[in-house]
Amino acid sequence: MPKAPLITYIRVSTSGQGRSGLGIEAQRHTLAHFALTEGYEVSYEFVEVETGKGSDALDRRPQLRAALTAARKLKCHVGVAKLDRLSRDVHFISGLMAHKVPFVVAELGPDVDPFVLHLFAALAEKERTLISTRTRQALSAAKARGVTLGNPRLHVARRTAVDVVKAEAERYAANVIPIIREAQKAGASTLRQVADALNARGIPTARGGQWYAQSVANILERA
Repeated sequence: MPKAPLITYIRVSTSGQGRSGLGIEAQRHTLAHFALTEGYEVSYEFVEVETGKGSDALDRRPQLRAALTAARKLKCHVGVAKLDRLSRDVHFISGLMAHKVPFVVAELGPDVDPFVLHLFAALAEKERTLISTRTRQALSAAKARGVTLGNPRLHVARRTAVDVVKAEAERYAANVIPIIREAQKAGASTLRQVADALNARGIPTARGGQWYAQSVANILERA
C-alpha cells in the first residue's frame, strides 16, 4: 500500500539556533519517527529560522508559505513536530486553517481534527500569557526584596527546576517501560499497538493524555 505524502515544516526561533542546528535535528527526528509509524512518506522538508511573533507572522515566514503551497499541490498534510512550531498565537493558527491545508502534529498524533488543534492553540496561548504574567510578578517581587536581577543564584535556581522536571520525566518513563515490555511480550509489535494497549489499560501519558505511536517512541528513547 503506497504511503501518503507529507510536507514537513521545521522552525527554530533565532538565527543562533539556525546556525547551530539547535532544535532542527530534534524536530527532524520526531517527524521522521512520526512518518514511519503513521504511514507517511516525507515528500519535502521546509526549514525556517524566524521569531514567529505576531498575527502577521506568515509574511515573515517564506518557508511556511512555501510549505503551504507545496501541500496544496500534492493535496496532502503539513506535518510539524509540535504545535508551537507553527505558532503560539491562536489567531495565527486560525489564519493557517483558513488556507484549507490540513496539519498534523507529531506530538498530538494523527487523529486530531482542526477544532481540537484550535483548542490546544488557545490553551497554549493562555499558558504563555500566565507564565509571562507570573514571571513579571516574580521579578518585581524579587526586585522589591533587594535581589539583584541577573544574580548567578537565580540561574542556579532555574537549572535546579529544569533538573527536577527532567528527573520526573525519567521517573515516569521508568514506571511505564515495564508495562510497555509486557504489552510487547503479549504481541504488540508496533508502536501504535503498544499505544493502543496502554490506552486500553487506562494508563495516561505523563501529561494525562492519550498514547500515540510517537509518545511511545519518546518513552522508549529514554529507556
